[in-house]
Amino acid sequence: MKSYLFIIAGSLFIHSFVNAQSYKIPSATVQDLKGTAVNSSTFSNNGKPMIISFWATWCKPCIAELSAIAENYEDWQDETGVKLIAISIDDARNLAKVAPFVSGKDWDYEVYCDPNGDFKRAMSVNTVPHTFLVDGNGDIVWQHNSYNPGDEEELFNLVKTLSKGGKINH
Repeated sequence: MKSYLFIIAGSLFIHSFVNAQSYKIPSATVQDLKGTAVNSSTFSNNGKPMIISFWATWCKPCIAELSAIAENYEDWQDETGVKLIAISIDDARNLAKVAPFVSGKDWDYEVYCDPNGDFKRAMSVNTVPHTFLVDGNGDIVWQHNSYNPGDEEELFNLVKTLSKGGKINH
């Protein structure tokens, strides 16, 4: 009996480990900057890598990261086809600030708002900035929490690896 339980426990452990390595974007409702509801499970990039970055208007490291990426984003897109989706976690009280803020920064990203935190919770985001890398199959293959200048270069190297069909080692 003990060996049977050990086999079941081992199988569950292996299953959870494999699932922890990559997983799909969960389904949650977010809003575009015009207030239209969008389901996060529909995010895609035609087989090319995607970056999903959780941020807030009050988060200085978030703004630094997205601004640093913006400086090279057009080149990143030309080289790899990557798409960045920025998810604001600003709550309902600050929601009206997001669109003018993004417009003022001139970020050329898809930006969505998650005022109820549904997508944030589904992605297990506790603090921002929190950045995810999604491969061309829609699997989340890498994530990073916080930002230090230069982190965007590591992210771009990972995007290049994915765009060439390579795998990301955690």
